[in-house]
Amino acid sequence: MESKKEPYKIVLQGGMGEIEEKKSRFIANVAPVETEEEALSFIEAMRKKYWDARHNCYAYVIGEKAQLMRFSDDGEPSGTAGKPILEVLLGAEVRNVVVVVTRYFGGTLLGTGGLVRAYTQATQAGLNASDVRTTRYGLYIKVTTDYNGIGKIQYIMGLRNIVIEEPEYTDMVTIKAKIPYEEEEAVRKEITEATAGKAKIEKLDSLYYI
Repeated sequence: MESKKEPYKIVLQGGMGEIEEKKSRFIANVAPVETEEEALSFIEAMRKKYWDARHNCYAYVIGEKAQLMRFSDDGEPSGTAGKPILEVLLGAEVRNVVVVVTRYFGGTLLGTGGLVRAYTQATQAGLNASDVRTTRYGLYIKVTTDYNGIGKIQYIMGLRNIVIEEPEYTDMVTIKAKIPYEEEEAVRKEITEATAGKAKIEKLDSLYYI
């Protein structure tokens, strides 16, 4: 029996959000990443894009359990930029993501509280502009049945809002689908009962999916 794995969020497509605080501009760019190398590459790209900005602060979280976390204040007072960005990501339970918040100084000092608030709000604006999805943990299964069983299986899957891949028709019918981990037992039982035990159900993989 596998241990229960909690859902988490990922960024399907990054976005950009911007806020202004006392004439300072804070521009948050968000991107999905799988590795630290990808995160560092994105940070470097943002530094080049906003080469004339005073600060390019960042944070990234990688791994389903946030195994890797890094942040940088990039010259802002310690704890006022990178950590607030990271806190937003952890609070939103987003993983495999990098955020760079670029600041163009507007001439007025914001103080530590003002900076924390500005970097927090900019990060939230960046996430709001991104396509964030919740993943769930489940199983990738293959079901082989005769032609009498396929309609019943499609009906069962439809009731559970489980998307099945295009069936393969030979002398038997084969379908593949991703099912939520917690529904495995019920799905197996329903398919077995509906097909009088004729359908063969194989687990191909365990995975996170959208």
